[in-house]
Amino acid sequence: MPELPEVEVIARGLHAVLVGRVIAAVEPVDPTRLSEDGAALAAKVVGAGVVRVSRRAKVLLIGLGNGATLAFHLKMTGRVVHGPMRPVERHDRTRFILDDGSLLCFADMRRFGYVRAFAPGGLETWDFLCRVGPEPLDTPPAALAGRVLSRSGRIKALLLDQAVVAGVGNIYADESLHRAGIHPQTRGNRLGRAGAERLFAHLQDVLRQAIAENGSSIRDYVNASGDAGAFQNSFAVYGRKGSPCAVCGAILFAVKVAGRTSTFCPRCQPEP
Repeated sequence: MPELPEVEVIARGLHAVLVGRVIAAVEPVDPTRLSEDGAALAAKVVGAGVVRVSRRAKVLLIGLGNGATLAFHLKMTGRVVHGPMRPVERHDRTRFILDDGSLLCFADMRRFGYVRAFAPGGLETWDFLCRVGPEPLDTPPAALAGRVLSRSGRIKALLLDQAVVAGVGNIYADESLHRAGIHPQTRGNRLGRAGAERLFAHLQDVLRQAIAENGSSIRDYVNASGDAGAFQNSFAVYGRKGSPCAVCGAILFAVKVAGRTSTFCPRCQPEP
């Protein structure tokens, strides 16, 4: 599932090529269940120019000159790719034709993602984003630490809770916990302030590195141009159960936390 770095990479790539372009038409090829109806989308966006492309949590946002906003939630296998016009492909869901004849395509193999258009002011009242916590790259580690120190939940589950901190998923939670030397089952209120601040400082470092390396491509993720990421080549623990730790050589273990597999080093991340 694309996490914060992947969506950020897509947003930056699209911002560079879409600003100033006008949406000329919408083709609702095979919309996903939660996507907005094609006619409703078209009524809000056709004829409007793109003024910015950004991200909030794991949601891709395209701001338009008429005040509307296109929101894409990629979920597990969603893609938003810009390029030359081409025939419809198997997993295309909604296609946006631009004034220069190019194509912005939302595709989704497993159909869990969606696209919606919000009229001016509508995004600010969207329940989904209203419940999302602070952005980890825009918030000091000390402030992020304060959001977990009073909680008894396991720290891996707290990192995945979008109401605690925005945009973090399984990959970057595992990698950050390993760098911080914290076991994924440690309770938030047992971290101590120094440990919690250390964790969020490492989280910021991991996210910045992943963005610089174009995100992580495990199965489906590609950036706005259709290119794969490279951060998967830097994984220390994620998906490496049974392999030696790159730091100390101990064999990596895995446990389930909040229903997700959490890979860790028993030596670098001792059990609490």
